[in-house]
Amino acid sequence: MSEQSYALFCMGNPLLDIQVTNGEQLLKKYNLNPNDAILADEKQLPIYDEIVKEHQVVYVAGGAAQNAARGAAYVLPPNSVVYTGCVGDDELAQQLKAANKREGLAEAYLVKKGEQTGACAVVITGHHRSLVTTLRSAEKFDNAHLSTPDVARLVDGAKFFYVEGYFLTHGITSTLEVAKKASGAGKVFALNISAPFIAQFFKVQLEQVFPYCDFVIGNESEAAAWASAVGLPDKDDIPAIAKSIATLPKSNPSRPRTVIITQGPKSTIVVAATEDKPKIFPVDALEDGKIVDTNGAGDAFAGGFLGALVSGKSVDEAILAGHKLGAMCVQLVGPQYPWPKVAVL
Repeated sequence: MSEQSYALFCMGNPLLDIQVTNGEQLLKKYNLNPNDAILADEKQLPIYDEIVKEHQVVYVAGGAAQNAARGAAYVLPPNSVVYTGCVGDDELAQQLKAANKREGLAEAYLVKKGEQTGACAVVITGHHRSLVTTLRSAEKFDNAHLSTPDVARLVDGAKFFYVEGYFLTHGITSTLEVAKKASGAGKVFALNISAPFIAQFFKVQLEQVFPYCDFVIGNESEAAAWASAVGLPDKDDIPAIAKSIATLPKSNPSRPRTVIITQGPKSTIVVAATEDKPKIFPVDALEDGKIVDTNGAGDAFAGGFLGALVSGKSVDEAILAGHKLGAMCVQLVGPQYPWPKVAVL
């Protein structure tokens, strides 16, 4: 890593996505929901070998925050975004590095010798995607990595920070360290809830991080899961759920929290703590025939949104940039972006 500083610092679980289409039988065999994101249990672990041996697969760089970081790097000038997470010293890690290089994303991986890089089986059925993750080395991220001279310099030099909710399953200490530093320095910290199971089973960790969040991003399923977790009366009232998160206590009250809830092809809802009414941003829905793969669409939205914020755009403009990059992503296989580059901002 050079002495370069980067405006946006992202952290999460680096994964290589292994995608398979027409996976209806796999959903049944492994007891999967068609549009979900889970950690593999013991009975689901054979899926990785099975899809590689018995199906035609596509390998795509994955990991929620890494996807978003590549998206932000796609829309920003070179040397704007850096990402950290833990990988093994294997071929999967080399594929991730190659994908990052293509998009102009710098990485500051913690590399665990003799370990396997995390993987995600992506089972595509129609316009749905079921994500089944085995974290492997990703969950062995060591908080001490943030204190190494190279990485500490990157944290100190960044102006914006982004962490995926999946990272909270094992990395709450590291997340809080970065979030508190960002908040204390008046910098922007954003968190993505990432999956319904994070809201359901990692509510305590979310509540620990929310005080330091300037932006919280999620989708309608994650919002509903949060409503259930905290006992809100209406799981379908997205503006009310967003408002409840936006108005939670904040360590740095000078920048009110904004909550962004996407709903796929339906309107995105944005609620700021200080605003009485939600803002509604319609999505220009694509024709069915143009949608190739929805895997990574939410991450692409986050990447476009973050990239626009970093470049000095307003929140409203950043939402539109997120919509634009999300629409580009779903017209390709996996969380990828078109090449040659298409202007987003």
